[in-house]
Amino acid sequence: VQLVESGGGSVQAGGSLRLSCEAPGYTYDTYCMGWFRQRPGKDREGLAVLWIGGATTSYADSVKGRFIITRDKAKDLVYLQMNGLQPEDTGMYYCAVRLNSGCPTRPRDFGYWGQGTQVTVSS
Repeated sequence: VQLVESGGGSVQAGGSLRLSCEAPGYTYDTYCMGWFRQRPGKDREGLAVLWIGGATTSYADSVKGRFIITRDKAKDLVYLQMNGLQPEDTGMYYCAVRLNSGCPTRPRDFGYWGQGTQVTVSS
């Protein structure tokens, strides 16, 4: 499984970005897709997960109401729409896939990762 993130960049506080995660050639019907981030000096944290096949989502409290995870099945893309960005959202953002049952938000439960895309929010 190869994952490719895109859409990162620099934005001012209050702005928005949409990250995309492409999983080319991925043929599983049901799996868990997640977005994570690693802020400077901090552990990687789960932000949002989506159960492919059932469309169930779950969000970390820190992003609930601001970030939205969605999927475009036709394009085989998963998005993370990020609104109301703040400087504390600055970090490297990753998408990841979990093939086992369940859709947790812990990074250790995901086996396949993209290379990450940088998000920088200035005040």
